Amino acid sequence: MIIIDGSEGEGGGQVLRYACALALLTGTPFTIENIRGGREKPGLMRQHVTAIEAACVIGGAECSGLAVGSNSISFRPGRVTPGDYHFAVGTAGSTGLVLQAILVPLMMADGPSRIVIEGGTHAMAAPPFEFTERTLLPIINRMGPTVQARLIRHGFFPRGGGRIEIDIAPAPLRAIECIERGEAYGRSVTALVAGIPFDVAERELKTARKILADWPAEAFATRQLPAEFGPGNALLIETAFEHVTEVMSGFGKLGVPAERLAQTASRRAAGYVGSGAFAGPYLQDQLLLPFAMAGGGVFTTVKISQHSRTAIELIRRFIGIDTAIVEVEDGPCRVAVGKA
Repeated sequence: MIIIDGSEGEGGGQVLRYACALALLTGTPFTIENIRGGREKPGLMRQHVTAIEAACVIGGAECSGLAVGSNSISFRPGRVTPGDYHFAVGTAGSTGLVLQAILVPLMMADGPSRIVIEGGTHAMAAPPFEFTERTLLPIINRMGPTVQARLIRHGFFPRGGGRIEIDIAPAPLRAIECIERGEAYGRSVTALVAGIPFDVAERELKTARKILADWPAEAFATRQLPAEFGPGNALLIETAFEHVTEVMSGFGKLGVPAERLAQTASRRAAGYVGSGAFAGPYLQDQLLLPFAMAGGGVFTTVKISQHSRTAIELIRRFIGIDTAIVEVEDGPCRVAVGKA
């Protein structure tokens, strides 16, 4: 039984999702205390409960203490069983973060799976669906499995109601190197609006154009979704290179001006492009687990996040694989999983 202090490191839901996935992959039980102790509102939220429930269902696991608001759980994994599964968060909690707890275990199962998850697809504090589809899964598919994602319905904060579908065809994982991102061949900035004034999108694009001044005019566009999908707003900034596509995002929220949202997302995109790194801040921590289960792998990235450092420590505790990080000033970091 591994004992984890949920307030250490990243101190949020990352600890829960990684611990569940690692437990299913290794058969090792764990207890987490002080759940989300590093957050303003500690304890389990609805999306965390759904992610753990999903891990229990696919892995025949038992979990005590599983309830919204709980500060401690004990998780005993069983055997991962592929199949058709449907999970509903019931709020705008992220569908992509629920998927994070079960994706790698199902990628390494002994048969195909189809997953339906309902909840938020474009919500605060989580990468949007487009990141899963265009950034993460192409790299996963290079490692052997075939994973396809479909967005059936958008779901924004606070209503939720989105739906994604994932098809997983497992295969042995092979180690890969993601060092060079290659030549740039595409850039786009898309403002999504649903059930809110159209001028919100126009203000976001105006701000983005100022920061991404060297991007062509045709790269900026507005997409108006049916009003019943909202109310909601998201700004998606996509930079496509030969070997990787990165998606930066910002999400509308009451009290947050459209200009501030666009400024933050645009500066992150500009920083990533200027860094020369392969992986952006969201991708780096999601590569660690599949690379560890493949027995190794190397990638370059921007500054190492606390999410990634937390994931590295959990991987070390569950499966004993260390990660070497070489950080250089004003340049990409090099992360070698399973290597000194």
